[in-house]
Amino acid sequence: MLVKLKGSALLGIEAIIITIEINVSMGQGYHIVGLPDNTIKESLDRTESAIKANGFHMPRTKILVNLSPADLKKTGAAFDLPIAIGLIAASEQLNSIIPLDKILIMGELGLDGLLYPIKGAIAMAIKAKSLGLIGLILPTENVQEASIIEGIPIFGFSQLTEVVQFLKAGSLMHFKNKHLIVNMQPPIPNNTLPKIEDIKGQYHAKRALEIASAGGHNLIMIGPPGAGKTMLAKSIVSILPKLDKLEAIETTQIYSVTNKGTLMNKLLYNRPFRQPHHTISAVGMVGGGSYPQPGEISLAHNGVLFLDELPEFKRSVIEVLRQPMEEGNVTISRSKMNLNYPSNFMLIASMNPCPCGYFNHPTKHCVCSTNAIQKYIHKISGPLLDRIDLHVEVSPVNFSELSSIQILEKSDSILERVIKAREIQLARFIAHDGVYANTQMSSKMIKAFCPIHTDSQNLIKNAMEKLNLSARAYDRILKVSRTIADLENSINIESTHLAEAIQYRSLDREGWVE
Repeated sequence: MLVKLKGSALLGIEAIIITIEINVSMGQGYHIVGLPDNTIKESLDRTESAIKANGFHMPRTKILVNLSPADLKKTGAAFDLPIAIGLIAASEQLNSIIPLDKILIMGELGLDGLLYPIKGAIAMAIKAKSLGLIGLILPTENVQEASIIEGIPIFGFSQLTEVVQFLKAGSLMHFKNKHLIVNMQPPIPNNTLPKIEDIKGQYHAKRALEIASAGGHNLIMIGPPGAGKTMLAKSIVSILPKLDKLEAIETTQIYSVTNKGTLMNKLLYNRPFRQPHHTISAVGMVGGGSYPQPGEISLAHNGVLFLDELPEFKRSVIEVLRQPMEEGNVTISRSKMNLNYPSNFMLIASMNPCPCGYFNHPTKHCVCSTNAIQKYIHKISGPLLDRIDLHVEVSPVNFSELSSIQILEKSDSILERVIKAREIQLARFIAHDGVYANTQMSSKMIKAFCPIHTDSQNLIKNAMEKLNLSARAYDRILKVSRTIADLENSINIESTHLAEAIQYRSLDREGWVE
C-alpha cells in the first residue's frame, strides 16, 4: 500500500515541503531514497523500535521510503515521525480521517515512541500556512514556538500513540483546544549587560551611542586599554528599542533553525547582541559549511554585532562584512543551491589607537613608531571604515569622574528619545518597503530626505576637501545628520547637525596618526 505525507526540510532559514512516499509491498528489505543523510538512513531502526513499543507491528515485507524532491539533500532526525506514521498507515494499522497529505507532520522519535523537539518549527509553520495546509503536527516542546505564526493550527504531542489517536479521531477543534496552549510572554530585560548610567564620564561616546541607536548606524570606538570601550559597546543594548512583531518573528526564525541557545519556546523580543572571538573564521562570521548555517552576522540580524579589538581579527574575516553591511543580507552559494540569510545588523567595533595602546594617552607614553601605528591602523581597510558611520575617540576617565556621586542620565530617558526618533523614521519611510531606519537609505532617498541649505553645503564641501572624504563618507554624514535632526525633532538638517556628524569621521582624516 502506498501512502503520501507532507514533511519539511530547511533550506537556509526557509522551509520547503517534502513529500514523503512510503510503499509497503511484497518482497524484502528496507530502503530510503531521495538523498537522505546518515541520520535519516538510521530512521528505520528508530521507528521500528518506537512502533513496537507502542503496540503496533513493523511490516516484514519490502519497505520503500522516498523523499521528494529527490535531488535535494535531506538532513536530520525530524523525519522520524512522518516515516513512522506512514509505515503504520501503509501497513493498514491506521485509517486516518484527516488526509495525511493535507497536514504537515515532523518530529524526532525516541526508541520508546517519545517525541523530541526539532529545529525550524517557525519556518515550517510559515510554509504550511502559505500552502493552505490544515495544520501542523509537532512535538509538544515546539508548539509555542510555532504558534507565533497566526492562521495555522498547531498540534503538539509527546508520544507516537497520541498522534495516531489524533489522526483516527479527525476532530481538529477537539485536539486544538486540548494541545494548543500559547503563552506569549513579554520581553525579559537583559540584566547581564551594563546600562548607560553605569558608565562614568564618556559623554561624547554616550552621545554617539544614542545617535547610533536612533538611526541604526555603525560605530567604531578608538581608545587606550581601560577607557571603557567594551562597557560602552555592551551598554547600547539598554537604549535600543525592542523588536516589533515582524522583526521578532524573523529573528526567532534564525535562532530556531540554528539551535543557537535555548529559545524556551518564546518569541525573541530583545535585540541580539553577538560578540564573536577574534579567532573566528570567515565561514563562522558570514555563514556556510558543508550543511550551510547562518553565521554571526545573521545571528546579529536586527541587533548588534560587537567586534572587540577589531585589528586582531583576520583581515579576510572582517572584509567579508563589507557586502552584508551594504545589502542587509548575505548569499551563500553552493553548486546546487544559493541560500540567502538576512544580516541587517549594527556593527559596533572597538580598537586601540596603536599596538601598545597608549598613542595620544594624556599620561602614559606610547612606545610605538609612526610606521608601527600606521601598519596597525591599516589592518582595517579604507572601504570598511567608509561603511562605519561614526568614529569616536574614547579618552581615559579621570579620578574625579570615577569618584563622582553625580546622578547620571538613565538609559530609560535616552531610550525614550531613541524610540521617538525611530517613530519619525518609520513614518518617513512608510512608502519604502524594508526601510525602517536612516542608515538604510539609498542615494536616491538621501536626496529626497536629506536636503541641506547653502551654508551647510559650504560646510560639508570644506570638510570633504580638508579631510579628503569619499563619496560614501558624504552619504554617511548626511544620514547621521538626518538622525541627529530626528533626535531633536527637527524637520530640516541644520548646520549644527551637520557639524556634529562631520566630527564623527576621525579615521577618515589623512595623517590621523601624525
